[in-house]
Amino acid sequence: MRVCGVEIKSNDAVISLLSMKDEVFDIPECRVRKITLEKITSRESLKVFQFAFAKLMSDYKIDKVIIRERPTKGKFAGSAIGFKLEAAIQLIDKLEVELVTPVAIKEYIKKNPIPVAFGDTGLKNFQEIAFATAYGYLMNSYYTE
Repeated sequence: MRVCGVEIKSNDAVISLLSMKDEVFDIPECRVRKITLEKITSRESLKVFQFAFAKLMSDYKIDKVIIRERPTKGKFAGSAIGFKLEAAIQLIDKLEVELVTPVAIKEYIKKNPIPVAFGDTGLKNFQEIAFATAYGYLMNSYYTE
C-alpha cells in the first residue's frame, strides 16, 4: 500500500509519501515536498492547487491520502484557508482521503514505534508530522486487518 501523509499549515499542504510491502517500508523520492495555494482568495488558484495535488497523487500511484485532522475550535484550531485546502483535496475524484486525529496517530505510533530516527529518512524537518501521519496510518491498517 502506498499512502501520502498530509499536514496542512496555513496555505501549504506538506506531504510525505510512504509505502509498505511485505513489512518493508519505502520512502519514495518525490518531486515536491509541499504544494502551496498561491492566492488564497482566487478560485483559479484553488483549482490549480487541486489539479497539482491530484496529478502528484496520480503520478506516484497513491492508494490513499491521510490528512492530519485539525481542531475546529480552540487555541490550536485550523485556519479557514487550511479547511479550504482540506476540502479541495477531499473533493478530488478517484482519490481516497481519510482524516486522522493527532491523538490517534500518537496511539498508532506508540503501539508500533518508528524504527529509524527521523533524520535518517532523508526528509526535511518540516515533513516530520506528515511522515508520522502516514507511518501511523500504515501501522494501524497493517496490524489491525
